[in-house]
Amino acid sequence: MRLKLKRPRLRKLSDQPQPAWLSRDLWRRRIVFWVGAAATGLVSVCFAYAADQAQLLFHWLASQAVWVPLLLAPLGFMFCAHLARTVFPGAAGSGIQHAIAACEMTDSVARSKLLSLRVAIGKIFLTLVGIASGGSIGREGPTVQIGAAIMLKAGQIGGADRARGLILAGSAAGISAAFNAPLAGIVFAIEEMSRSFEQKTASLVLSAVIIAGLVSLGLVGNYDYFGQASGHVVGVEGWLMVGLCGVVGGLFGALFGRVMLWSTQQIRRWTRVMPFKRTLVIAGLCGLGVALIGLATGGSTFGTGYDQARAAIEGEILPWYFAPAKFVATLLSSVSGIPGGIFAPSLAVGTGVGSLFALTLGGSAGIAALLGMTGYFAGVVQAPITAFVIILEMTGDNGDVIPIMCASVLGYGVSNLLMPQSLYHGLASMLTSND
Repeated sequence: MRLKLKRPRLRKLSDQPQPAWLSRDLWRRRIVFWVGAAATGLVSVCFAYAADQAQLLFHWLASQAVWVPLLLAPLGFMFCAHLARTVFPGAAGSGIQHAIAACEMTDSVARSKLLSLRVAIGKIFLTLVGIASGGSIGREGPTVQIGAAIMLKAGQIGGADRARGLILAGSAAGISAAFNAPLAGIVFAIEEMSRSFEQKTASLVLSAVIIAGLVSLGLVGNYDYFGQASGHVVGVEGWLMVGLCGVVGGLFGALFGRVMLWSTQQIRRWTRVMPFKRTLVIAGLCGLGVALIGLATGGSTFGTGYDQARAAIEGEILPWYFAPAKFVATLLSSVSGIPGGIFAPSLAVGTGVGSLFALTLGGSAGIAALLGMTGYFAGVVQAPITAFVIILEMTGDNGDVIPIMCASVLGYGVSNLLMPQSLYHGLASMLTSND
């Protein structure tokens, strides 16, 4: 009996498994992701330009008559707060807390209420109106929410299901493009957005930051956000300045955070009964307060505070009243219910704190402003590494790295003792609670 042996069947070339890097789905997801990162960079640059024009528009309108801010700010705040509640729900506030809350959500429907293209469009429009109304707000925080929304949408189009990684990547890309600070974008995603950073999201964040940064670099070039700081920390007097700016900056940063969290909670409860009327009342009163403070300070507290901060870092001593006035104007703008960030105004308040010490103790006004900015900003956001990295990148100051680190750590330490829960995470918890 003869045994018949079967000849092995040769597999066709088409049956061979393709290497992972040749997968169509993989490349489709990558290309959509890269387009989303590039779009984040482009939108960030255009948003920055539009914000500058909105601020110029306000100053032009305010120059027409002394009473214009008294009318423009309350009406503008009421308009923005109303639309943020009715037409663009999820657009009110800074935007960073929205991205943090969305990171923790597993329900895609609930997440889309905070991060969507509709919310991003409303965020841009209403932030510009708020700046044009004289609000003490910035566009950097909103850029975080906008970047996260764009990247989340890109992930949906590309078929990616890593929502958390996409939100982190979009948030980091937004910070990178807004400040021209790629390292700060990465650190911000690790330290503030995600208190536990997953290794598998690292490549997403890094590639998004690089692409968004390249777009920003190509459109506006390489620049220092606040220019070069004047002076350096020298001798005992210089290190005394470091300690004072860190401790006092952290103290006032914690005060801002505590008052803002408490006020936001109380306003939420009070407006729940008659949302339409009471939202307009709060917005109108806050707008009137911002206008009165602006007029009393000669207009220095209107807007982002970028010009004053840059002047202080370059060596100009700000008036003694600038820091407390900008502090209150920023607080009123933040609790009014309008969209707008606190990054730039907080940096401006910090330079005012430094100027106060330069006035009383002497020494270099530029380095005092830089140290005050670091201490106060670290106290507000309670993210010390982000604080000193972002400030070093914005000013290009490589000669005072250790003093700036010290001021940041001191500011964070004092703030954390007085306010264990950070501002953004406190606001994020309100978005996910029914209280």
